[in-house]
Amino acid sequence: MTQPLTTFADAREQFLALVADVRPELHRYCARLTGSVIDGEDIVQDALAKAFFALSQAVEMPPLRPWLFRIAHNAAIDFLRSHGRKLTDPTPDLDDTVSFDERPDPAIVRAALVRFVALPVTQRSAVILKDVLGHSLEETADTMGTTIMAVKSALGRGRARLLDQAAEPAAVAATTRADLDRYARVFNARDWDGVRAMVRDDCQLDLVSKSQRRGPQVGMYFHRYEQERVTLRVVKLDGRQVFAAYVGDATSPAYFILLEFRDGGVLSIRDFRYVPYIAAEAEFEVA
Repeated sequence: MTQPLTTFADAREQFLALVADVRPELHRYCARLTGSVIDGEDIVQDALAKAFFALSQAVEMPPLRPWLFRIAHNAAIDFLRSHGRKLTDPTPDLDDTVSFDERPDPAIVRAALVRFVALPVTQRSAVILKDVLGHSLEETADTMGTTIMAVKSALGRGRARLLDQAAEPAAVAATTRADLDRYARVFNARDWDGVRAMVRDDCQLDLVSKSQRRGPQVGMYFHRYEQERVTLRVVKLDGRQVFAAYVGDATSPAYFILLEFRDGGVLSIRDFRYVPYIAAEAEFEVA
């Protein structure tokens, strides 16, 4: 009875190794489409789950990179639609393509995630794929399921709007800052009994892209931290207060951890240590 589970686990590990190189690119795309590194990673995981299932049913391997981008694009559109984000665009004016320039503006490549969300999704997708990720016009059109002419029009409009709009500050949710500070003090003091005492019996743990636990099993999560020198600091990320994890003497965070509290106890933990590329994309400030 255990053999199918082992086979499934091995197949999943092989698949994740296969897509490891393209995964950070998928996240960079999805994070800019949603304006959130956290939502972007959720979409990537959803897309990879769909790809893993589809691949198990396929007769032969499709061209991996463009295939994954199409799946991620569709998953992102589904996410945006389910969250009520704007998905409709005016009919493109093809006259916009007359002065089309293949070269992206460096300011667009450096634009903050929140600025992309101000664009209609077609313009947003075209600008991210072509200018930020460096896809060709043909690849961009294939991923979006449209024509090269439509991509050029969306690029022209999207570039102009992105360069004209000022970034709006993200709203910071009023979260349990006192609870976060208390957790950080105990964690950074390496008082592991104190940390475990803060974790509720019904706590859910998500080691993103690795494993999930709940209840008493969550206590084992801290064993690895007992062997490492990790410092937690509260930062503002994607409009919420989270922990940035600093390893050793590093001055930049290696990854982020999201905690939710109820009645002073830790209700859920989302630890992104196994998807460190999020730290490279994140725009945060010390809280």
